[in-house]
Amino acid sequence: MSLAQSKLGSIALIAVCQVAAMALWFSASSALPSLVAEFHLTPFAQAALTSGVQLGFVIGCLASALLGLPDRFDPRRLFAVSAAIGAVANALLLAVNPASAAAPLLRLVTGVCMAGVYPVGMKLAATWAKGDMGLMVGILVGALTLGSASPHLFNALGGVDWRIPITVSSISAVVAAILIGLAGIGPNRAAAPRFDPHYVTTAWRDKPLRLANLGYLGHMWELYAMWAWIVVFLDASFAQRVVGDDAAVAAKLAAFATVASGAIGCVAAGFLADRFGRTTLTIAAMAVSGTCAATIGLLFGGPLPAVIALCVVWGISIVADSAQFSASIAELSDPARVGTMLTLQTALGFTLTLVTIHLMPYWVHALGWHAAFVPLAIGPLIGVIAMARLRAHPQSVRLAGGRR
Repeated sequence: MSLAQSKLGSIALIAVCQVAAMALWFSASSALPSLVAEFHLTPFAQAALTSGVQLGFVIGCLASALLGLPDRFDPRRLFAVSAAIGAVANALLLAVNPASAAAPLLRLVTGVCMAGVYPVGMKLAATWAKGDMGLMVGILVGALTLGSASPHLFNALGGVDWRIPITVSSISAVVAAILIGLAGIGPNRAAAPRFDPHYVTTAWRDKPLRLANLGYLGHMWELYAMWAWIVVFLDASFAQRVVGDDAAVAAKLAAFATVASGAIGCVAAGFLADRFGRTTLTIAAMAVSGTCAATIGLLFGGPLPAVIALCVVWGISIVADSAQFSASIAELSDPARVGTMLTLQTALGFTLTLVTIHLMPYWVHALGWHAAFVPLAIGPLIGVIAMARLRAHPQSVRLAGGRR
C-alpha cells in the first residue's frame, strides 16, 4: 500500500488538497485592499465580492444535498471537478472589471464549487475514521481555519498586486484537483444509495440529528460574525492606545493571531472529544466562547496584552467545537447518507452566517463596541442547551464510541 493509500497519507493529502482548493474562497479577501485602491470599489461592491462566495456556497450545498451528490459519486472526482471549475471562475476575475457585475457573479460560481470541496473533504476524512472521527475532521477544519486567517496576515504585511493572489489561488486549486485522485477512500464508505431528495428532511425529523444541527447553528451564529468583525473591533480598540498607522498594523496581526489560534483548538478538541465525549467538548467550548463574546467589549480600549489574550482564548474556543458537530452528524447519520447530511448541515450554518455578519454593524451602532458582540452569545447558549439534550438522548451512545 502506498503512503497516499494509507490512512495517514490519505488524511494528510485530503487536508493539503482541501486547503489548496479553498484558497479560492480567500483570494478576493486577501486582494481586497489592492482592488479598492485601484478600482475605487464601493462598499457594496466590496461586500459583494465576499458575500457572493458565501451565497454561492449555500446554493451549491443545498443543490448537492438535494441531489445526494457526495454519496452517489466518487467524492474524489466530485472534489476534483469542483476545484477545477472553481479555479477557472476565479481566474476569469483577471479578465473582467472587478467593479462590474461580472465579478460577484464569478465569485458566486466559485462559492457553488466550494460546496464540492469543503463538505466532500470531510466525508472523505470520515471514511477513514475508526475511533477518531473527531480528530479526523478536526484536522481538516483546523487547516481551513488557518487558511481563513491568512487574509489578515497578507493585509498586515502590506498590499500586493491583486492579480498575484488571484493567480496563485487558481493554480493552487488546479493542483488540488489533480492530487486529490491520489488519496484513498477509507473502509467506512457505504454503498451508493438510490436518489431520494426527501431524505434531507431527516435532518429535522430525526431528533438526535436535529439537536446536533441546532448545536451547530448556535455555533455558526457566533463564528463568522466574530471572524469578520474582530479586526474592526481591534482596530478601533487599539486606536485608543496606539498612535498612527501602528494601531492598524497591530490590529491586523492580532486578528490573524485570533483566527489562526483556532487551528490549535480544532485539532486539540478533536483529540479530546474522541476520548472524553462529543457533547462534553462542544458544551465546554460554547460556554467559553459565549462568555468571551459577552465580555470582550469590557476590554475595549484597554491594555493591548489583555485584549489580545482574551481574543486568542475566544479564537481557540469559538471554532474548537466546529468539527465535532460534523463528526456528530457523521456518527448519527445513515452511513450511506453521511455526505448528504454533512452538506446540508454546512448549508444551513452558512446561511445563518449571512444574517449575523450583516447584523453586526447595526449592533455596533446601537450598542457601541462595549456591547456589540453580546448578542452573539445567544448562539452558544442555544447550542449548549441543544447538545445537553442530545447528551441525554439514548442515541447519543453512537457518539465517540459511547463517550457522548
